[in-house]
Amino acid sequence: MTSYDHGEFDGVPTDASSDLAGVPDAFQRLWTPHRLVYIQQGEQPDEHTCPFCRAPKLSDEQSLIVARGEHAFVLLNLFPYNSGHLLVCPYRHIATYDQANADEVAEIGELTQIAMRTVKQVSRCDGFNLGMNQGRIAGAGIAEHLHQHIVPRWALDANFFPIVAGTKAIPRLLGEVRQEIADAWPS
Repeated sequence: MTSYDHGEFDGVPTDASSDLAGVPDAFQRLWTPHRLVYIQQGEQPDEHTCPFCRAPKLSDEQSLIVARGEHAFVLLNLFPYNSGHLLVCPYRHIATYDQANADEVAEIGELTQIAMRTVKQVSRCDGFNLGMNQGRIAGAGIAEHLHQHIVPRWALDANFFPIVAGTKAIPRLLGEVRQEIADAWPS
């Protein structure tokens, strides 16, 4: 038995999987008890302190915006899962997709498609994860302002560095990535 099979790992209580109820399934699980404080006490910004409401008021370089539309804009995620991780946000401070009007929905979709084409051209990625976490319970870090994630993926981008070292390697600086995507964005 290793130190992380039962008892404690880095001060966090653990359970041996053989002690858990249920039938084993094909899912891998990454236990992140350190996020519980954030989940339970995470304050959600209002429209006066929301980073997605503030970003369009700043320069594109300061806010990491790569493109602006009439109803929505595209910016780099400040805490990316991968290089080129973009967010598409409506300008209006709304929480969920069903609150978006037809113009916002259409432009979010159009900007998502353009972003995918542009990132693929710039980074030669092999695929994407797209998604919207709706509400805190669904994992939205900023649940009060709708945003769509566009995460580029490469065939060989998965590794154990985040799990073993608690670190995600991002090989490029945000400013460089923002500039490259903005320069390649069709006008």
